[in-house]
Amino acid sequence: MNVFHKGLIAMALTAAVGSAGASAQSAKDIVGPSPLVAIDNEPAPRLIVDPPLAEPLSRGLVFIQYRTENLRVVPVFGTGALDVSPRIGHVHITVDDAPWHFVDASGETIIVVGLEPGPHKVLVELADPTHHVIDRKTVNFSLPAKPGTP
Repeated sequence: MNVFHKGLIAMALTAAVGSAGASAQSAKDIVGPSPLVAIDNEPAPRLIVDPPLAEPLSRGLVFIQYRTENLRVVPVFGTGALDVSPRIGHVHITVDDAPWHFVDASGETIIVVGLEPGPHKVLVELADPTHHVIDRKTVNFSLPAKPGTP
């Protein structure tokens, strides 16, 4: 065995030993079940919504982070998607009780701009691929007055 091969073996052993104790949580603990294996008796989907981020809110910008449990947010719609495992869906977002909502299937932070100073609310609804609402959360907040306005 030449020096090059001994070096590669030493690097591989170092990486394996070093990574063995580096993480207390498994990948499944962090990202959830593998999308490659069907899940029997899935727990109910759940929506977790944070209050708006304080710093952008102080400038009149609304950034709302959310996450889901037991459902992945993806841009797939229709009745055929109801049998997908793990479950998939999207969110409906309604601002200030508007008679309409917009749909987001990105799973990214919700951003709302252009609201007037004062109290507001954002309704976030977790929906299945046929737009049936599964869970909902309302976030209430107040935008500060812009500098130089009463």
